[in-house]
Amino acid sequence: MNFKLTDKKLNAIKADLEIIIVINKDLDHVFVQDKKTLEKAGFKASHGEISLLAENKRLYVGSESLKSGDIRSAVAMAIRSLNGTQFGSAKIGSYMSHPNCTAVLRAMVEGIILGGYRFDAYKSKKTPRKLKEIYISLEEYHSYELSKESCSRALLNAQIAANATNFTREIVNTSPDDCYPEVMASIALDLAKENDLKCTILKTKALKKEKMNALLAVSRASRHKPRVIHLTHKPKNPKAVVTVVGKGLTYDSGGLSLKPADYMVTMKADKSGGSAVLGLLKAVSEMNLPIEVHGFIGAVENMIGGDAYKPDDILVAKNGKTIEVRNTDAEGRLVLADVLCYAQQEVKSDYLFDMATLTGACVVGVGHYTSGVMGNSDLPVDMVLNAADKISGEMASKLIFNRYLGKTLKSEVADMSNISNTRYGGAITAGMFLSEFIDEAHQEKWAHIDIAGPAFVEHAWGENPSGASGAGVRLLLRLLEKLSRGEGH
Repeated sequence: MNFKLTDKKLNAIKADLEIIIVINKDLDHVFVQDKKTLEKAGFKASHGEISLLAENKRLYVGSESLKSGDIRSAVAMAIRSLNGTQFGSAKIGSYMSHPNCTAVLRAMVEGIILGGYRFDAYKSKKTPRKLKEIYISLEEYHSYELSKESCSRALLNAQIAANATNFTREIVNTSPDDCYPEVMASIALDLAKENDLKCTILKTKALKKEKMNALLAVSRASRHKPRVIHLTHKPKNPKAVVTVVGKGLTYDSGGLSLKPADYMVTMKADKSGGSAVLGLLKAVSEMNLPIEVHGFIGAVENMIGGDAYKPDDILVAKNGKTIEVRNTDAEGRLVLADVLCYAQQEVKSDYLFDMATLTGACVVGVGHYTSGVMGNSDLPVDMVLNAADKISGEMASKLIFNRYLGKTLKSEVADMSNISNTRYGGAITAGMFLSEFIDEAHQEKWAHIDIAGPAFVEHAWGENPSGASGAGVRLLLRLLEKLSRGEGH
């Protein structure tokens, strides 16, 4: 979509359609020109409710409030409702929660781009995207005087954030036969070339040299060889150094602990954490944030075969700790264990985050739409939570480590098991397993983000379509933006 920010009043802008957001059911607002018609149509202006008055060339959508999260989702639903229509251009006014704050404008633009996303790469007949021009008037809901410069900056950042999210969605949605470890590495190399990033790819020989035996065990039954990807954004005089590690399971059959057929569907989404790292580095580099950011991805496929790793195997991870395999479907933590060790070896960071579709238990605990956040220290965990719902629009909930659950990872034959001996608290025990691979220097700087719930949902919700959501990209991007302004601590 092409966006144009203009000083013109809404009634002076020529467009095929006007989009009006009705805030808190206020049908008496000056932006609402069709109150009687809307009332006759039974339009109550509840959140996300839509009324298209095609003859009047106006589309109304309700929003509970002027909060960024409400505006983002409401506008996204409005744009999604236009699929299949013939409108080629639209105009919309500006909405601010208070003067000199462009957060709502940014959320609105994000909503337009995110709501307009459709994954149709495999459709033999594609529906053309008619809506291509969006005019944003600086005529504001409260009649505030707006700075065009500030609004232009918000518009640009919104486009970068939303396009990076859609870039991530595209990778996650891609079929596992078309996106395997070598392909993820190729995507990273292309991204590095286009966005002036440094990219290092470790192949099997290098992984063996680095003693990443847990990762190699998971990958060895697949015909697709593993890759570990390291992308770097390194500005001059960075204000902080941040490492982000992503789980890139391009497909997860469960291994010999084979998943039931229904649970195997959508497992192309097990690469969501690694894909989000790619999207994050894309956004960070395009914003040119004054933060040094290192993205590490463990790209692996977990399959079955005569060479598959087995329950009862004892694996030696990169840091020398031994792991009893009791379930080959708890493979993501084995991959992350080695990649976390490698990332800490290569970079001494001020903050370390990992993102992974790690456990179904997290979905049971906090639902489809929310990420679970945990760690050894409140500081990095709270940084993630503070960048969540009210700012980025992504929902996150804190999960607490405790010594009693830690004991359930005990093994009689190795340093630890790769699963706990209880079915309860699985998201937390997975996080506590990962904590065993965080070195002393990073213990208080690390947070684990389990994105299993929101990363891939098979129905549309808020600004997200059916399928991949791009979870983690906007969340950590906003965290890094705050850190670049000295607000992240």
